[in-house]
This record gives sequence, C-alpha cells and structure tokens, in this order.
Amino acid sequence: MSAVADLRRTVAELHRELTRYELVIWTAGNVSARVPGQDLMVIKPSGVSYDELTPERMVVTDLHGNLVEGDYAPSSDTAAHAYVYRHMPEVGGVVHTHSPYATAWAARGEPIPCVLTMIADEFGGEIPVGPFALIGDDSIGRGIVETLSASRSKAVLMRNHGPFTVGKDARAAVKAAVMLEDVARTVHFAHQLGKPIPIEQHHVDSLYERYQNVYGQ
Repeated sequence: MSAVADLRRTVAELHRELTRYELVIWTAGNVSARVPGQDLMVIKPSGVSYDELTPERMVVTDLHGNLVEGDYAPSSDTAAHAYVYRHMPEVGGVVHTHSPYATAWAARGEPIPCVLTMIADEFGGEIPVGPFALIGDDSIGRGIVETLSASRSKAVLMRNHGPFTVGKDARAAVKAAVMLEDVARTVHFAHQLGKPIPIEQHHVDSLYERYQNVYGQ
C-alpha cells in the first residue's frame, strides 16, 4: 500500500516539527494522519523517543484504534484520534502536544480570545476549551468533536490536559499546533500588560475568509 508507506514517511517527518518548534518534551505528543480512501490511520508509537521515530516505527490502526500494521503499541491517544476521524470526515490529520503556553490556558480552563489577526486568520475566532476527560478510551475524542463542531477553530484546549489540533491533512494540523502556541504566548504577554482588545466579529469573519480562501499561492 503505497499510500500507507508515504504517510509513514510524512508522519515521521512531521514529528520533527514538534521538536523543532519546542511543542513537546520527552515522548509526549503525537501526530496522526488519515489514510485517504481507507478506514485507517498512521500514528506515532507509544513511548518511543522522537530521535527514534522512523517511518518503519510508525503504527497503522483502523479507525477504532485496533492495530493493523506495525511492531509497536500505538500512542495512548489513539482512541481520541480515531474518534475524531470517525466523526469528522473532513479531518485528515490530528496533532496533540503539551506546548507550554497553550497548555497553561487549558490548565486555567480559559479560551484564548480573538484579539490578534493571526487568531482570526487561522482559527476563525476564539480558541475554545474542551471538557476534562481521562486518557484511555474515546472520552477525549468525544470532547474534541463536541467542542470543534460548535466552532470554526482548528484547535481545542482540552481542560487540564492540553491542545489538540486538526487539519485537512497532517501538515495542516501541525501548522495549527505551531500557530496555536505562538498566539497563546502572545496573548499571555498581552494579559500581563493589561486587557487585550477583542476584534469585532465582522472583522474576524472578513479576516478568516481572506486567509482561508485568498491568502497564499
């Protein structure tokens, strides 16, 4: 299956972006990708060092988290990723990190307000908070889907846990994770200085429309 082999390489490479942008430590965090046209996904193995993440070590599961291909146990967040893919067919990639500033907002249970044009561009409004949920079953996945279904955001701050981001593919989900941490840090700084100024909704809508449909090549 060439599609699976290609995604194994892509997902392995994208994990390097998480360390490059300092979004993860040790073995925490993960990237997954949906296999187009198949009820399968590729995800990071559990507890393996980022330095050791090769394409061959990536794990293939079905969309219920059952191992299909690979020599390692899949990530402990596999059930959450699988639930997202089952219930959000437009999503092709999911990323989870414990990036410090975004996770600090999650620890407070506070959404990141839309006070920067970058937030309007990428997330279409405030970055919402999802419910507290324990790791192990699809409770986290349910919280992600319920929260993002009511928002244009590509990111959710799962309370007392950390951020999950989604995208049309795994690269887009990684981009959202990088941008999330950047705006989480900047808005934190703004709060230290005073009260950030919200962007009016009609401007948010205009910025989001332009960035999603006009910006870029």
